[in-house]
Amino acid sequence: MSLRILRYIASYWSLSVQAANEQVKLGKLSASLVKRLDLSSPEKWAAMLQGVSDVASLPDPTGKVTYAIKLDDNLELYRVTCPIGVLLVIFEARPEVVVNIASLAIKSGTSPIPTRALILTWFGPTEGNVAILKGGKESTQTAILLGQCIRLALSQTSLHEDYIQLVHTREDISALLDQDKYIDLVIPRGSNALVSHIQHSTHIPVMGHADGLCTVYLDDSADAAKGKRVVVDSKINYPAACNSAEILVVHDAVINTIWPEVAVALLDAGVELRCNQVSITTIPPHPQKGHLVKPATPEDYKTEFLALTMAVTTVSSFEEAIVFINEHSSHHTDSIVTETTANASRFCRAVDSAGTFVNASTRFADGLRYGFGTEVGISTGRTHARGPVGLEGLVIYKYMLRSLEGGGHIVGEFGAGEGKKRYKHEGINVEVVPF
Repeated sequence: MSLRILRYIASYWSLSVQAANEQVKLGKLSASLVKRLDLSSPEKWAAMLQGVSDVASLPDPTGKVTYAIKLDDNLELYRVTCPIGVLLVIFEARPEVVVNIASLAIKSGTSPIPTRALILTWFGPTEGNVAILKGGKESTQTAILLGQCIRLALSQTSLHEDYIQLVHTREDISALLDQDKYIDLVIPRGSNALVSHIQHSTHIPVMGHADGLCTVYLDDSADAAKGKRVVVDSKINYPAACNSAEILVVHDAVINTIWPEVAVALLDAGVELRCNQVSITTIPPHPQKGHLVKPATPEDYKTEFLALTMAVTTVSSFEEAIVFINEHSSHHTDSIVTETTANASRFCRAVDSAGTFVNASTRFADGLRYGFGTEVGISTGRTHARGPVGLEGLVIYKYMLRSLEGGGHIVGEFGAGEGKKRYKHEGINVEVVPF
């Protein structure tokens, strides 16, 4: 991509951010949303481009045999990975999502013959993943320009430019959500309200990417230095991200030892603490205590702050911590700080979230960090893909059965009666389908 194009794109996202900042001043937009809009940091831009390169270098996820068995002599069954088809992706704010999803969709199944495009035109059988994208109104201009660059690049290859399409209005989305005949999967990426609205507005299968209400739990055996590092990074590394920790759960056994040190570290970082009565009384004197420490309300434990704010509560047992997290977490990513192997194992199995971490920041929950190149989003549901959804989350499979018998095979020849054949069910060792 030329320097001229990069400057052109930069001018558009600069205008988007300026307009968003004006909305912040009017109280109509949150400052955390503006951070999601901004692509101006060299690190963020470089990460976006690196993600595209990483996806390109990954192996093709389609055409792989995940199950192969001989049913009879000359009768072979294969389960083979293939693209899902037409994807409708609805996301809020971040314009770089256009690039992330486009790279994944193209890599996860394309062919020189285009597939279904914008539901009104039929090109032929689905042979790849088409992505129809709708971003937030705050980043419309930037998203349009990024989409134009991608479509221009596709038009100069053997692929059709309609593999990647953008729509821009709510009316477009309303119309598309009715097209269950043509669209195979809807991926809403944003708030719980957005995901819930989409789920109740369509008959198309929905892979929800909702709030990141992530929790860190300081166990009774937690190490102080480890606890400070994990909690502080989980909160302040990028507060506007969905994998930023919003809740801290503290075991009563460390309320007078480790918690005061963690609280001071968070206050030093400018984090506002919304604390229950037990945790608020054990915070040591601090210059910012009167300003940044406040009593928690029940709503605080249900809020994705996306800012330097953290809700804190205490529990008297490991079991109570698990119950609290499962009730309040959005099932995105939760982490335990512990020196007890048994508790680490129990936590990872008992917490019902897409990601369960031990002594590690919740910020590690990311497709790029997992080695996926980039991600469509982080699924908090229980569909075929959960957690960061990369290439494998955009493929499904089909069963392919081949008879090499001269007269073919029929089911009537098989059974338990006399003269009937029995299924062999013998494994076949192959990685790609042989036909």
